[in-house]
Amino acid sequence: MPLTFDLDPETTPELLDSIRTLWADVSNAGGAVGFVPPVTTEDVRPELIKHLTAMAEGRTRLLVGRDESGAAAATAFFTLNTHRLMRHWCWLYSVMVHPSHQGKGYGRDLMAAVEEAARGMDGIRGIRLTCRGGTGVDRFYAGCGYKEVGRVPGAIKVADDDFRDDITMWLPLI
Repeated sequence: MPLTFDLDPETTPELLDSIRTLWADVSNAGGAVGFVPPVTTEDVRPELIKHLTAMAEGRTRLLVGRDESGAAAATAFFTLNTHRLMRHWCWLYSVMVHPSHQGKGYGRDLMAAVEEAARGMDGIRGIRLTCRGGTGVDRFYAGCGYKEVGRVPGAIKVADDDFRDDITMWLPLI
């Protein structure tokens, strides 16, 4: 069954718990979403609060993909630029699909919903995101139309002897 996507959903306690669980499960499965395993939902809480604060201030928007049970199965957070010279593009953060739903095409569905949502945002002409090298996710984003536009070698430290590239990807919307 396909996911149902909702931009700017009501942030109920149930939704927030579902997102925290999603984020911890993705992280513990090796997903590069700001943590390295092991991660608990309590570890995720401060990061989610940062996103929620930015949402309350109108700087961030949330796209949620729900599965048939109504649980958050996929997310992406859009952060709008406040600098007057960069208001025409947005950042994409915390792009996740639950491990139990991977391999079903939901990642591509999420990225298509991201693009559709961004096209509906006033004045947005591009989406920028970063991803961790060594995961292969840059190839996934390239398959969704994003182009690598920058790379900082070894900028992400995931372990004492494991440094990964920070890859910047760009999707023009015009």
